[in-house]
Amino acid sequence: MIQKLSKLELQIMETLWVRGESSIREMQEAFPKDSRPAYTTVQTTVYRLEAKKALKRIRRVANFDIFAACVSRSSAQRRFIHDLLVLFGGRSQTVMAHLIESGNLTLEDVREAEKFLLSRAEKKSKSGERPKP
Repeated sequence: MIQKLSKLELQIMETLWVRGESSIREMQEAFPKDSRPAYTTVQTTVYRLEAKKALKRIRRVANFDIFAACVSRSSAQRRFIHDLLVLFGGRSQTVMAHLIESGNLTLEDVREAEKFLLSRAEKKSKSGERPKP
């Protein structure tokens, strides 16, 4: 499982997930001007992500490196959800109740999730796989 990523690390990874590959300067410039971290901050964070094996240098152009993600967005999201559930004692009902109370989960969201799960189960049944509980 992927190591835990900080907010800044996730923002940098988002740049790579969207663009595919980027230099440190391009990652820094992807931040909004009013909240853009210093180049050296992004550089240090990129090197930490490299140590965590979340990204890697794929080539060198002139005097700078180009990086690409080694971890998918969905893998990072699964890790984040896992950590969130741990924070709530492993109880997804508590998380769902909080999302509903805060207005961040609507009936439409639930219907979309249900359609997605039914579609996935239908595809698995057609392929002969047993659906996961």
